[in-house]
Amino acid sequence: MKGVILAGGLGTRMLPLTKITNKHLLPVYDRPMIYFPIQTLVDAGIDEIVVVTGGHYAGDFLNLLGNGKAFGLNFINYAYQEGEGGIADALRLAREFTGDDSICVILGDNILENTIKPHVDAFKAQKKGAKILLKEVHDPHRFGVAEVDGSGKVLSIEEKPRAPKSNLAVIGVYMYDAHVYEIIRTLKPSARGELEITDVNNAYLREGSLTSSTIEGWWTDAGTFPSLYRASRLVAEQVKPELKENWF
Repeated sequence: MKGVILAGGLGTRMLPLTKITNKHLLPVYDRPMIYFPIQTLVDAGIDEIVVVTGGHYAGDFLNLLGNGKAFGLNFINYAYQEGEGGIADALRLAREFTGDDSICVILGDNILENTIKPHVDAFKAQKKGAKILLKEVHDPHRFGVAEVDGSGKVLSIEEKPRAPKSNLAVIGVYMYDAHVYEIIRTLKPSARGELEITDVNNAYLREGSLTSSTIEGWWTDAGTFPSLYRASRLVAEQVKPELKENWF
């Protein structure tokens, strides 16, 4: 299995900071944001990854990450996304690197408290199809939302619904077999003009090969100022628990 970190986009929700750097290079407490998805993949046993980025500061990733050895990677590659074509469009650019291997995709602004290794191992045993990870949230309208039955089977996924059918957000970690690239090739742009990852997941759902797991521990994205602040607090409290009582 190979890893794919999606760290493109223009970061317009975080202006003016992103006028001078890529969003995924902003600090989350004591580390650049991009360090966290890399460590998540390494802790799951994945040591070959591709970082898909874009914008004016793509070269800064190479300066920061180098050949990936400092993180325990055997190999790191880089791909460049022009503009903002959506998550699925960015994933398409990883095809040359990942070939026929299965992949674990993580959005570059997603930070998790716990390892995803048990979920990665479960997907490897699944052998084909896709797996999504879910987390209960208080603001599901911000995310893709999964409706599941009593056995945990996914019934539907909606992107940023006005009236969510559940509070289970589809977090930015996805596992796919190589068929994902054929699915992406058939996608049409959404009303936002992007190729949506929810459409990829729904394609697997229609095929009957999509599974899900609900994660334990905290999870957050860091793609807005409030969520970046929350992520920094969570990471700080994890690194130094004594800080929890000292935040202003």
